[in-house]
Amino acid sequence: MPPVSPLAPERFPDLPPISGARFAATAAGVRYRDRTDVMLALLDPGSTIAGVFTRSATRSAPVLDCQEKLGGDASEGAAILVNSGNSNAFTGAAGTQSVARIAKALAGIADIPEERVFTASTGVIGERLPDDRITAVLDRLAASANADGLADAARAIMTTDTFPKGAAREIETEHGPVRIAGIAKGSGMIAPDMATMLVYIFTDARVAQPLLQEMLSDLTDRTFNCITVDSDTSTSDTLLLAATGHAAEITERGGPFETALHEVMLDLAHQVVRDGEGATKFIEISVTGATDDDDAKKAAFAIANSPLVKTAAAGEDPNWGRIVMAVGKSGAQADRDRLSIAFGDLTVAENGWVSPDYTEADGAAYMKRSELRIGVDLGLAQGSATVWTCDLGHGYVTINADYRS
Repeated sequence: MPPVSPLAPERFPDLPPISGARFAATAAGVRYRDRTDVMLALLDPGSTIAGVFTRSATRSAPVLDCQEKLGGDASEGAAILVNSGNSNAFTGAAGTQSVARIAKALAGIADIPEERVFTASTGVIGERLPDDRITAVLDRLAASANADGLADAARAIMTTDTFPKGAAREIETEHGPVRIAGIAKGSGMIAPDMATMLVYIFTDARVAQPLLQEMLSDLTDRTFNCITVDSDTSTSDTLLLAATGHAAEITERGGPFETALHEVMLDLAHQVVRDGEGATKFIEISVTGATDDDDAKKAAFAIANSPLVKTAAAGEDPNWGRIVMAVGKSGAQADRDRLSIAFGDLTVAENGWVSPDYTEADGAAYMKRSELRIGVDLGLAQGSATVWTCDLGHGYVTINADYRS
């Protein structure tokens, strides 16, 4: 395993138990021997499930299966099973058959309908999934599932990740506390379009499935769809949100529950960027003054995905000309003579020209920080967007050159 990212949190957070949800993890030997690589979540009857998935045209068999199952009968229990090491993507009919065998086996063990078994796989593309290794451990997984197993589940879904990712929030309502806890995996092949990762979030709130789906879809566009590591969209992206219904009921948008859910999702999204393969810099890019928010997002992602901008950050080079380049190629409306650029609170360029107060030494000193903020104002209107990315250095090449060996 590669060394832990220098941008990693100091510790894995304490995740509260979610009433109505139990978790387990084990080593099935999907790809590597003696490595925890399968996780199971068992959900009580009454749990509603929402999901967001990759829009890749080559999405995997588990993704297609999950998409078909959303909105099923919430009166039944449900299960989520995830393996790492093999993505079961680009595996044709064999991949579909693997999903069906796993769902059938788990449904029998957990006494739930097959339509309430949601699976996901992450890892190498184009290799047949040895699903017999997974079904062989299902009895053990189900028997060991417990309310405190979410941290182990976070470790089981890692691939090139250097640290497990978790986040939680708790809010008080007039009917008692509501808890939210989530885990994620993701390090490389990260780009918007439901960014390339697996994410599982659980709450004990009672939320009708249509409302849960509406919240999740909207918040995804402000969190996971605002990050990028390398501009590549995965075949396997899956984000599932389960509400077990054991706590207070949520019936409206915009309240403390949605705020807390947004915080959990943004926390996990940022952790994915902080674990970007080989990353040494966490970079926030804010674009303002665009003709509309869509144009602002175009410009922001052009900067965030530019290999020239990202390698400059890795080399701690304040090469702001590369930002000008990225804005120009983005397709967003821009006017050279209205453009302004800032590194943090340092004004670098304004009104289409380098600021008279800017010095290369100040820029170089700023770029030595591990967390960078790049601000761009297009000077045209009120559109704005913020995205998050990381640098691109030798570590990324090393990890991906050796990924399958």
